[in-house]
Amino acid sequence: ALAGRPAQEPNAERLSAARCRAAQALQAAVLGELQELGMAKAAFEVRVTSGALDEAALGPHGLDVIEFLISPNPGESLKPLHKIASGGELSRVMLAIRTILAAADRTPSVIFDEVDSGIGGSMGEVVGRKLLAASRRHQVLCVTHLPQIACFGDHHLVVQKRSLGDRTETTV
Repeated sequence: ALAGRPAQEPNAERLSAARCRAAQALQAAVLGELQELGMAKAAFEVRVTSGALDEAALGPHGLDVIEFLISPNPGESLKPLHKIASGGELSRVMLAIRTILAAADRTPSVIFDEVDSGIGGSMGEVVGRKLLAASRRHQVLCVTHLPQIACFGDHHLVVQKRSLGDRTETTV
């Protein structure tokens, strides 16, 4: 340390500590959003695993490995989101995260496919309202079969697939 100045934590350690704090806040916020999105019994964890502070452990993103874990149903252990989530669950988790990070996220377009999987009725309306809120900051493209979600869209396209003899044709 320089004379009169306290020693500072290395940047990688400060970044890691900040990530751990942010992970706890994100985890709580995602659980709140998932409850509103019909996944009230899901468990969700943002796991930050830090490596040792040495040059071999440092990578372009610091010391940490960050993983999202989920248990969509009670009694199941937490497992990596990318390995076990269905398309609908994954879409709803992404919608939850997009809702939370909307102000800070600069991604111009987001696509949701199967966001309506396993839901209907009033929950479809909740999802539709969250997609509408996301559309205030992003272009939102959503594939849905629910009118409760589609009614919040500004533009609609109908995609149809049909077989004509020995050929399959898709029209928009």
